[in-house]
Order: sequence, then structure tokens, then C-alpha cells
Amino acid sequence: MSRQPRAYRLDDPNITTGAVQVTEEPFDAIEAADGTVVPMGSKRRAPWLGILLSALSGLLLLGLGLAIENLIVDLYRIAPWLGWVALALAVLAVLAFLAIIGREVSGIWREQKIESLREAAVDALAVKDHKAAKGIVADLISLYGGRAAAAQGTARLKGLSDEIIDADDRLAIAERELLEPLDAQAKRAIAGAAKQVSLVTAVSPRAIVDVAFVIFAAVRLLRTLARIYGGRPGFFGFLRLAKAAFNHLAVTGGVAVGDSLMQQVLGLGLAARISAKLGEGVLNGLMTARFGLAALSVCRPLPFIREEAPKIGDVAGELVSRAEAAAS
Repeated sequence: MSRQPRAYRLDDPNITTGAVQVTEEPFDAIEAADGTVVPMGSKRRAPWLGILLSALSGLLLLGLGLAIENLIVDLYRIAPWLGWVALALAVLAVLAFLAIIGREVSGIWREQKIESLREAAVDALAVKDHKAAKGIVADLISLYGGRAAAAQGTARLKGLSDEIIDADDRLAIAERELLEPLDAQAKRAIAGAAKQVSLVTAVSPRAIVDVAFVIFAAVRLLRTLARIYGGRPGFFGFLRLAKAAFNHLAVTGGVAVGDSLMQQVLGLGLAARISAKLGEGVLNGLMTARFGLAALSVCRPLPFIREEAPKIGDVAGELVSRAEAAAS
């Protein structure tokens, strides 16, 4: 015979000892929900440098506007049609300036959206928040839903929206359906940039050419990775991404490539057994690959859940293979 559900108090004397068992919550949920020390940010000083730069920029804009106005007036006095041409050019310049500002704001907003998705995913995985996981998947669908390559994955995720799925499983499915193809594109872009840097720096006659091409390749690679994962960085958005990538490098071991492949190159003295330029090319290619992996981590809207995070050997293993063949 079925009984209706009832609620009991734990201190109810009618409940016999051992009838009610209180189980501990999962450790990760307890750690995330209670007892975690939240570091307080230090008080920031007044941003006098920012105020100074803002004030000077405002003065320069006012001066430029006044100079343009005087120019238009003077041209109108000389010939009315010159004044109208100058006014039309000024309006066109203002429209272009507003378009540039709008593109910068849009790019920064998309970057912040991707960052917030990644942070929300980390929090949802920590506490197994099913509602938050569904919201993250919905945001990912809106971010990639317009791409033809993501149409099938988007359809499958929409079909699972009403299913009861664990938070980590739901995010893992989204990772497989939407991000796995993008990860493959990103790894190919990193491998291609590393090969180019290795080749150019191995044959270039001057160090300044090496430095210039490495910087150029890093800038192009960062922009490529950002576009692959849905970002559209302008100038300031690119600077923001570059700062985040270098911060990631610092957290994960600095500019040194701290995994087995780099240790293999340095430990075996491979660069010393082959020509100096070829050794420089190999190391520059590996450093470019390491920067690319850091950029991938800051451009990706989800942390690596079930998919294994790429390593240097996945994107630049061919460099060491070629160097070993040349050294043998």
C-alpha cells in the first residue's frame, strides 16, 4: 500500500534513532558554497593617470573641433561651395569615427560575454547548477547559432533543452557539439603559425626581421583565434585579449614552455647539435605555439570539460621531429 509523503523534524521524539540518516553533501558543492575565503581587493588609489589622459583627450578633441569649424567658416568665406564640401567631409569623418567607436564597443562587449560564459561555466560545474548550465548552453546557441557549420549541433542541443541532464553532462554535450570543431580549427591555426615562424626565423638574415615577424604572427594568430570562437576584437579589444593571454602565460608558467616537449628540446641539447638559426627557428615556433595555446584558453567560451586541453605536442610536435631529423 502506497503512503502519502510526510515531513518530519529531526528532533521529533516519534522518530526512532537510525530511521533518519543525514548524508553529507558533495565536497565540491560544500567547498564552493561555504567556507571559501573570498579575497578582498585592495583599495585602489585615485586613477590620476586615467583622469589626466581623459582630460587631455577631451581638450584635443575640443581643439580639433574648433579648428575644423574655423576651417569650414574660412572656406565658406572664400567660396560657398568649398565650405559645403568641407562640411560634408567633416560629417563623413564624424560618421566614420562613430562607426569605429561602435565596432570597438561591440568587440569588447562580445569579449566580455565570452569571458562571462567561461566564468559562469566554471561556477556551474563547481556547484552542479543545472539551471545555470541550461542558461549557458542557451547563450552558446545564440553565439554560434548563426553559423552553418553549427546548425546540426545547435539543433541537437535544442532538442535536449527539456531533458533532465546533469550540469557537467549538459555542458560537455555543448562542448562536443559546438566547440570541438572550433578547437580543431584553432589547433590548425596555431600549428600553421608555429611552422611559419619557425621557417621564417630560421632563414631570415637579421634578428630584427625575426622579432618583427614573430610579433606579426602573434597578432594575426590572436585575431584568428578570437574570430574562430566568436570574438570580433577591434584595437582596444585586441589589447585586452593580448593582456589576458600574457596573464595566462604568467599563471601557467611564464614564457617558458613548461611541458615535456620543450624539456626534450632543451634537455637533449637539440638546438646545440644543429645549426644555430635552425635551433632559433624551432624555439621561436614553440614559443609561438605556447602563446597560441594561451590565447586559445582566453578566447574559448568554456573551460575544457571532457575534451582534453591541447598541449605543445599537439600543435608543434612536427617542429621537433624535423629538428631531430636534421640533427641525426
